[in-house]
Amino acid sequence: MRLYEIVTKFDVKQTDILLTTTRAVRKRLDLNRLVEEQQIIKCLEISQQAPTGSNRQGWQWVIITDKGKRRIIANYYRQGAGNYLEEGKNSARDRGAEQDFKVFESAQYLADKMEDVPLLVIPCIDTSHMPLNAPGRKWLSLGGSIFPAIWSFQLALRARGLGSCITTLHLAYEREISKIIGIPETFAQVALLPVAYTKGTDFKPANRPPVTEIIHWNSWE
Repeated sequence: MRLYEIVTKFDVKQTDILLTTTRAVRKRLDLNRLVEEQQIIKCLEISQQAPTGSNRQGWQWVIITDKGKRRIIANYYRQGAGNYLEEGKNSARDRGAEQDFKVFESAQYLADKMEDVPLLVIPCIDTSHMPLNAPGRKWLSLGGSIFPAIWSFQLALRARGLGSCITTLHLAYEREISKIIGIPETFAQVALLPVAYTKGTDFKPANRPPVTEIIHWNSWE
């Protein structure tokens, strides 16, 4: 009997730990450890069960292990970042926003090391059914058809001792990168996920505002 047929009750505590400690990992990515192909295949197999608009499942995943291509993508990523990361870090320092400073510092580290990450994953979504003049909300809803799968992929990675983070700074050069790796014009890149084993697995929940500050029962008031 398959696992999915015999599980009738989940360990809620363990599930909650997985959901609340799957962090955006940058500095703690292990750049020296090989990521096995089968691990990625299994995580993507799991992500295919994510909900998607009209059950289209219009996603494709490009996995980059070639060092030369990783280097080219990393260079475009840094160009896309421009002065954004440095300016963000300086602004956070001036404002005394310690957490924001740490985030920008971590993001800069990743940008500097991007080509050394053993594996880059680029999730793509089919846009062939979208008119060029579609309103913004249509494009937002299209993202809703792939980000649940991306999150499922990240959860599956976390459960196996791997980590990642969602980045988009390379999208300023989406067309150039698509040509390099052969992505058809009918597909749009959604993000770039650097994937590696993590240095340790002792991640903790992040500081967040009390949930009561973001809940509105029956009306906004």
